[in-house]
Amino acid sequence: MSLPFLMDPKELTMAQPLMPKATAVWLVENTTLTFEQIADFCGMHSLEVQGVADGEVAIGIVGLDPVANGQLTREEIERCQADPTARLKMAKVTIPLPAPRTKGPRYTPVSKRQDKPNAVMWLLRHHPELGDAQIARLIGTTKDTIAKVRERSHWNAANLKPQDPVLLGLCTQTDLNKAVERARRSVEKAGTTQPAAPAPEPASSAKLPGGFDISQFLPPIRHE
Repeated sequence: MSLPFLMDPKELTMAQPLMPKATAVWLVENTTLTFEQIADFCGMHSLEVQGVADGEVAIGIVGLDPVANGQLTREEIERCQADPTARLKMAKVTIPLPAPRTKGPRYTPVSKRQDKPNAVMWLLRHHPELGDAQIARLIGTTKDTIAKVRERSHWNAANLKPQDPVLLGLCTQTDLNKAVERARRSVEKAGTTQPAAPAPEPASSAKLPGGFDISQFLPPIRHE
């Protein structure tokens, strides 16, 4: 972690100005600072700053006033103009810093949301050790959807096909591996046996829609 993030936000200083070339253009046009001083402040080479002054670099770029946007003070510029060996120091940030984003539900594009039940079916079949809460966090679905897919009561159950959530873009392989590893550790710690994955139904199932099995009414298959 870099040092600025360990500092008090009130004492946080920026390492480099925003839009360094535009800032260099303004400093060249509005101050008597040396090329070296401007280059050091803007993170540029002194020859590049000289090119700005000669009109060969940053052509068409409008100067950005670092005093107006709070990156420099007028006193700091005057101090360095009086001493060519001095170096400009960035002003302390006075604007409020954005609040850090907390972890929330995973956002899924609308175009991929219809794939979630397929991903749930795949996870239930290949990783039965995952709990409903883990699946919900992993692909951003709900426990209700998971329960309906498991019980085959989902409104689109007839058309659901197990699909890898990684290939669907609903999670990364790293996230999936971590979730599976955590689930397996929890199972081992609890001393329980890992639930077995349900066996896939044969392709030539004799079940009709609604679960009615007609195989008992079919003639036996003879093996010659």
